[in-house]
Amino acid sequence: MLVLRLNKAGMPQEWIHVEQAAKLYCQEKVLFELGSDAITLKGGWDHDGHQSQLTLSSIIACDGKVTDLSGKIALTNRYLFRRDNYLCLYCGQRFSPSLLTRDHIIPRSRGGKDSWTNVATSCQRCNHAKAAKTPEEAGMPLLAVPFRPNVYERFYLVNRRILADQMAFLKGHFTDKREWQLNGFP
Repeated sequence: MLVLRLNKAGMPQEWIHVEQAAKLYCQEKVLFELGSDAITLKGGWDHDGHQSQLTLSSIIACDGKVTDLSGKIALTNRYLFRRDNYLCLYCGQRFSPSLLTRDHIIPRSRGGKDSWTNVATSCQRCNHAKAAKTPEEAGMPLLAVPFRPNVYERFYLVNRRILADQMAFLKGHFTDKREWQLNGFP
């Protein structure tokens, strides 16, 4: 289990291991907790036979260094395919990552950039059919508008094992226009 660490303003800062979260609790750096999931760590025994324990929340806010993570996410196929929910944005079918490609909406051969807002997940068949045309020229309209992930979406994209309460927290900050991609999520 990874714990989502927030800053004191409630902005995600990083995914940390349970051991790191325990250290923050012991150093009294946890300002508040969110979420309903928790894990209890058990420690040693005292002379009366009582075992120490520490309960950690899955989302914690801490004092300390604040990092501005807005807009800092690498454009990789792994994150792109996850952003688009493994759907070809031309035919609408879901594929395994090995059958997907990165399509440049405005082709690179025509000056299109390799940026979040100019790429879409495409199956190999649709990418080949579109070739070096725009979606309009190829008669293949996009099913959704590509976007640059915000900081909350970034934290969703980089972690594959998100607990339900962590997902609810992150999803609550996703932009409404991105609702189309949430259909496959709990």
